[in-house]
Amino acid sequence: MNKIKTTFNQLGLLLVFVALLFAFDAQGQKSRKNQQASAPKEDLQSKIYNQINWRSIGPYRGGRAGTVTGVPGKPKLFYMGATGGGVWKTENGGETWVNISDGFFGGSIGAVAVSESDNKIIYVGQGEETVRGNVSSGFEGMWKSTDAGKTWTNIGLKDAMHVGRIKIHPTNPNVVWAAVMGDLFKSSDTRGIYKSTDGGKNWKRVLFANADAGAVDVSYDPNNPDFMMASTWRVRRTPYSLTSGGEGSAIWKSTDGGETWKNVIENQGMPKGPIGISGVSISSVNPDRVYAIIEANDGGVYRSDDAGETWRMMNSDRGLRQRAWYYSRIYADTQDENKVYVMNVGYHTSTDGGRTFRQRNAPHGDHHDLWIAPEDNNRLVIADDGGAQVSYDGGDVWSTPDNQPTAQFYRVVTDNHFPYRIYGAQQDNSTVRIAHRSFGPFIGEDDWESTAGGESAHIAPDPSNPEIVYGGSYGGFLTRQDHSKGIDRNINAWPDNPMGHGAEDYKYRFQWNFPIFFSPHSAKKLYTASNHLHVTYNEGQSWELISPDLTRAEPDKLGKSGGPITYDDTSVEYYATIFAATESPYEKDLIWAGSDDGLIHVTRDGGKNWENVTSPDMPKYLMINSIDADPFVKGGAYVAGTQYKLGDYQPYLYRTKDYGKTWTKITNGIPNDYFTRVVRADQKRAGLLYAGTERGMFISFDDGASWKPFQMNLPIVPITDLAIKDDNLIAATQGRSFWIIDDLTLLHQLSDEVASKPVHFFKPMDAYRISAGFRFGRRGGSSFDPSLLYGTNKAGGAEMYYNMKEEPAKEVKAKMEVYDNFGKLIKSYPLKPKAGLNSFNWNMMYDDAEGFEGLIMWSASLRGPMAAPGEYTAKLIVGDETHEQKFKLLKDPRYGSTDADLQAQFDFLIKVRDKMTETHRAIKDIRSAREQMNDLMGKIKGDDQYKEVVEAGKTLLEKMTTIEEALYQTKNRSGQDPLNFPIRLNNKLGALTGVVGSGHYAPTAQAETVRVELTQQIDAELAQLKTIMENDLPGFNNLVKQKSVDAIVIKKSK
Repeated sequence: MNKIKTTFNQLGLLLVFVALLFAFDAQGQKSRKNQQASAPKEDLQSKIYNQINWRSIGPYRGGRAGTVTGVPGKPKLFYMGATGGGVWKTENGGETWVNISDGFFGGSIGAVAVSESDNKIIYVGQGEETVRGNVSSGFEGMWKSTDAGKTWTNIGLKDAMHVGRIKIHPTNPNVVWAAVMGDLFKSSDTRGIYKSTDGGKNWKRVLFANADAGAVDVSYDPNNPDFMMASTWRVRRTPYSLTSGGEGSAIWKSTDGGETWKNVIENQGMPKGPIGISGVSISSVNPDRVYAIIEANDGGVYRSDDAGETWRMMNSDRGLRQRAWYYSRIYADTQDENKVYVMNVGYHTSTDGGRTFRQRNAPHGDHHDLWIAPEDNNRLVIADDGGAQVSYDGGDVWSTPDNQPTAQFYRVVTDNHFPYRIYGAQQDNSTVRIAHRSFGPFIGEDDWESTAGGESAHIAPDPSNPEIVYGGSYGGFLTRQDHSKGIDRNINAWPDNPMGHGAEDYKYRFQWNFPIFFSPHSAKKLYTASNHLHVTYNEGQSWELISPDLTRAEPDKLGKSGGPITYDDTSVEYYATIFAATESPYEKDLIWAGSDDGLIHVTRDGGKNWENVTSPDMPKYLMINSIDADPFVKGGAYVAGTQYKLGDYQPYLYRTKDYGKTWTKITNGIPNDYFTRVVRADQKRAGLLYAGTERGMFISFDDGASWKPFQMNLPIVPITDLAIKDDNLIAATQGRSFWIIDDLTLLHQLSDEVASKPVHFFKPMDAYRISAGFRFGRRGGSSFDPSLLYGTNKAGGAEMYYNMKEEPAKEVKAKMEVYDNFGKLIKSYPLKPKAGLNSFNWNMMYDDAEGFEGLIMWSASLRGPMAAPGEYTAKLIVGDETHEQKFKLLKDPRYGSTDADLQAQFDFLIKVRDKMTETHRAIKDIRSAREQMNDLMGKIKGDDQYKEVVEAGKTLLEKMTTIEEALYQTKNRSGQDPLNFPIRLNNKLGALTGVVGSGHYAPTAQAETVRVELTQQIDAELAQLKTIMENDLPGFNNLVKQKSVDAIVIKKSK
């Protein structure tokens, strides 16, 4: 009956479809005529801005890694999966790491596995197993490479969300198992162990506990992969709770390659429930030996000596099982059945089958994964909260974690130092302040340091003194650090330590990542937020309450976190707190506050009166993650919120233009599963917005009405915060440190009209007179590519952009000319423009002095001077068309010099340069004359009829040689010869370039005196040379002509 009904319905639908075809055909011609007109408009603007580059500045200090692996027989080759930063590879034993997932995928990585039978085959599962408060999910499931990571293919399981472990068959790389944890924030039927027998083309689920317990670990006997052990884990996170353990948490056994499984958690010797997370490992030396680390009230290390049938407790030390949900990994050694490793804060080793353990430490604490080479159990790679490290001696010595730009930052702010510094709190490490540009060639360890607060901080540099910094951390911890004096002070707004307690026990609820910020209208006014807003006017000596509780404060969401076995209260799950707050820079006393439980409040009188302006159209428990005041509309603001911790991954962005009375959702163009953390308004162009999501960057030119990707070369990584400073855009990421766009002025000028022009020359940003120097830094010299060890520095000079709609024909010449403020041409540079956005960097330098072949000087330079501060003109000339823009060179504010000082420096250095050039041209003229005369003498030597010519030539040569030797030390043949043979006038003059050009100052009086004296001495020699060239040489040539010999011809050097 159902079959007949279905067939009838299908027939009915077919008839309707045929009728519609006729109806559509009647309008077909009209539709086709309008087809061209209705085609999507070409997005010319995005073609331009998509060619802008982000710059990675570091720091190169590893963030959390949850998975590592090596390759048997390849002692230098290892892989690492970062929890936000993608997949990385080292081919030199951890000395440098290279990302191999960029361009294909990124974000959180839960598992990486390499085939032992074909090490070019790699499987990767997205979504970390380390489920801490800032855990990041994977949204694309499984990936596979067949060329050692050069290219990747997605192979499904896109709903896996978190993949805890991957195992590949030891002899058949097409057989693979994935332990899928599933969604951490809601029930999911996609959990369990999945198996593929065709290299990931198809998957079948072979083990399923329930919709709330996913698979977290899997192990097999490499000599008999049909024997497998696995563990499942019931775990759930919400914004206010963590649950680890309960129904579905178990250990399982299979003897048929995972086709069927038997639950062994209630077998003899196992702990009584409830059971939480567990890790399992089968010994490759003795497969009857199976180790497990189990979270339970009677948990600890358990061992089976009969392939998982019966068990016994070996060690219950809490050091092995503390914070079980974050660790609980165990590894049987590859050579010794009695040796076993357990991951925790430290990593622990046992050599007596698990009875006793010794705690050890890699360079960073909090260890999550370990790989032991099958052929050499001293070769290890470990994953921890500082990334990945390699050891070749069983863990005595490890490679550094400070070569991985995988830091996770919660927030980002800048200070008023020059050059400005960027601040953020690195999860699992310290706070950081790092220069956005360096005076060296790259941004290295010398350019960053720790600052106030701890790993979860908001940071607030003092606007009037950037050496004073305020930073927070969990538990309401708040410090003031004075970098100039090297001292700090604890100034908690309410110093009642909440560790181990639920939020309900406390008067003030300070979240793990509670706000701290200065008033933009008073450098003496510092705010911080619990469930109330607090303010201090005396650097934290006392705090005032300026708000009521601005949260929902629902009692059922304020309890202890953790359980039912292990509780874990660090304030990560403290709820009903103010999570984002700001005072408008454009309206004094206008303060916005947003809570993590979905409320938005505003005060217009500095906190005396508050109004709840939460929109009824917003989700009730929307976590307000950022608020930004509108720079162009009074009462305007932008809000970014998220509900990902409630299993809702949609983006939530809103704007108001009326102090929150009405709100408009502004997410059109952002995919539905790209949840949002931050929105920032550009400070120069109205309606230009930037949004950071869990999976990348977006931009809007129409006040949020539509959004487009703004990713360019930025890796796929969670964007946690954004800051705008000096027309730069800085992104804080959760797994790839800090990134920056150096010039937003191009976006300020961009329009459809601009994008449609055949050629457009954008007005350049004004540039500071800074040139990068050289230094080794603490790391010393290195033969490696600097980009693998250091952040990329900002290009010095004046950066200029121009757009070409099409590439010019070959016969069309293009050049850039730079003129000073008097209209005098400084230099012309040939260009080879391509279609699209092009850049040209003027290094701000005038041409160098001329040298000559073999020139050796001591502590002297031919380098031309840097252009003086002032206005300059750049002319882009393409064929017959000229496009002109003006820009300024600005003083380096670190120096107290005036424009007149720097003009005097420039004039001094130009005089030195020009005199050096004149001197060296004279030397070249002398050498040209000598060469010709020596050639002549060689021809007439020994012929008495030319005796008079020879004598005259000898005299002439001696005169010129005397001048040359006064100008230049002709005995110099190697770099340190000047230590043996005294330097001459050209070297002395050239040395003044370094003396006067070493900083940004006017020349000293004595430098000017020396320059004048040296110039006079040089001029005296040049005057003698001029006499020789104008009198003696013509006389000599007359004599030569009388003897019918070729004359000496001097072509003046230019």
